[in-house]
Amino acid sequence: MGQPDLFLDSAFFIIFVLLLTVSAWILGRFMARVFAGDYSRGLWGVLERRILHFIGTTPDKEAGWREYAKDVLIFNAVGFIVLFSILLLQGFLPLNPQGFSEFSLPIALNTAISFVTNTNWQVYSGERAASYLTQMLGFTVQNFLSAATGLAVAIAVNRGITRRSTDQIGNFWVDLTRAVLLVLIPIAFIASLLLVSQGVIQNLDPYVQSNGYGSTGLQTIAMGPVASQEAIKELGTNGGGFFNANSAHPFENPTPLTNMIEIVLILLIPAALPFTFGEMAGDRRQGWALYIVMLLIFVIALIALYAAESYGNPSLHALGVPGISMEGKEVRFSLGGTALFTTATTGASCGAVNAMLDSLTPLGGLIPMLLILLGEVVFGGVGSGFYTLLAFVVIAVFIAGLMIGRTPEYLGKKIEIWEMKMAVIAVLTPGVILLLFTGVAMVIPGATDAIANPGPHGLSEIVYAFASMANNNGSAFAGLDGTGLFYTLSGAIVMIIGRFVPAIAVLAIAGSFAQKKKIPPSQGTLQTASPSFVIWMVLVILIIGVLTFFPLFALGPLAEHFLMMGGM
Repeated sequence: MGQPDLFLDSAFFIIFVLLLTVSAWILGRFMARVFAGDYSRGLWGVLERRILHFIGTTPDKEAGWREYAKDVLIFNAVGFIVLFSILLLQGFLPLNPQGFSEFSLPIALNTAISFVTNTNWQVYSGERAASYLTQMLGFTVQNFLSAATGLAVAIAVNRGITRRSTDQIGNFWVDLTRAVLLVLIPIAFIASLLLVSQGVIQNLDPYVQSNGYGSTGLQTIAMGPVASQEAIKELGTNGGGFFNANSAHPFENPTPLTNMIEIVLILLIPAALPFTFGEMAGDRRQGWALYIVMLLIFVIALIALYAAESYGNPSLHALGVPGISMEGKEVRFSLGGTALFTTATTGASCGAVNAMLDSLTPLGGLIPMLLILLGEVVFGGVGSGFYTLLAFVVIAVFIAGLMIGRTPEYLGKKIEIWEMKMAVIAVLTPGVILLLFTGVAMVIPGATDAIANPGPHGLSEIVYAFASMANNNGSAFAGLDGTGLFYTLSGAIVMIIGRFVPAIAVLAIAGSFAQKKKIPPSQGTLQTASPSFVIWMVLVILIIGVLTFFPLFALGPLAEHFLMMGGM
């Protein structure tokens, strides 16, 4: 048990928000120039041209939304085949000093889809199942490529919304190349060096055998190229840990400074994209408005999670043990570091954890679940969070237009039936498949047998698992055995639908917007960069999320909370 230091934690949160805002503003403006081609000269320009020449394209060869979506699907299908093959052949491949065997077919299928979709849902223990080759050539490479895919789609959507009278939204291969070369690799390289300087390991050594303390006997200490994977795992909002304990492991996250670095990395690109959008739209106020929407919900969630955990468990208080429970939390990071990391990783579709979410109080556990179920827009995954937020913008503007009797417009373009249909598909698809598969899981014996904790908490475990997969987060509530055939196969389906259906829907919105002409503003034009619209956006996101999933909240975390308050 322990007592939270409200003053120090509050100061920590304020410093973090300021640091994130400044960093995101700088990076957002930089990315706008990157994807405009301003840095296609010098060394990076030479590399870019050679890669594009190998692919057989140039920046001038742009495409409509259908062609762009097709390229996205083809690229990720190839990535799946490569990673799937590596997992099935792992036992015969080099850089495997521990002699790990190949993955089983269902686990390989689930894992390959997981990394391709930027979910990184892990039904294996990294240090006990994955060779160095798999970790580097398989997982780390795919961490870069899946993040770059989401970023490319977000940039294409930005172009479509901000362009006019054209059917072209960009070239996927160009956007992908620039995302990897100019954004992901440089930042991940610097982050890797920072992590190594703080004690995160980076080697290809065989595992170390060491005598444990007391009578524990011989212990095996895992080695490996951890820092390089850790950096892109956080920066790309991938979340798959080198170790089973993820960012709670001291080889992945050894100090409070690395904890802060990793949280910044998780939110950096998603937080920067609104500023990129503002630059591309020629109206920075639009970018600031969307950033504030994200930040407001993030801060509300952080305060709620911190308050729930600060209150602790009254059953323990009755036994004369006051304060918060540190079970499942890292004492290195205190409650503040745990609450901030948990809010960031579940809001940002990352899935990395520095504490066991299963150990949170019922209301504390409700917050990360709610952040995922809001559609991963706070701040969301790399690219995917922002383009899903733009789908919410379309819905919010359309509803506001109906309420005031005006034709809904965004950035001078009318929102019509096609855009609304696609926005609804983008926003509701993850929730629909979550509800469908949760219902199926509750009636299949093999699925319910995987629950370690019956009752409301068991329901929360299943809901959280499918929410995490459908929204491509990858974190788990723990207590649910996801290695069975039902969860590996159903999870693979859920991850594919949750990743690519919303992406294609928002590309369709972008293609439609790009063809529209800009209408001059009038007295009836909704001001989408105003404080009132920011509040309206927050309400729309919260209302859609809460109304859709309130029955699950009531039967899971809320029921468990009242049981806890009753001493059970």
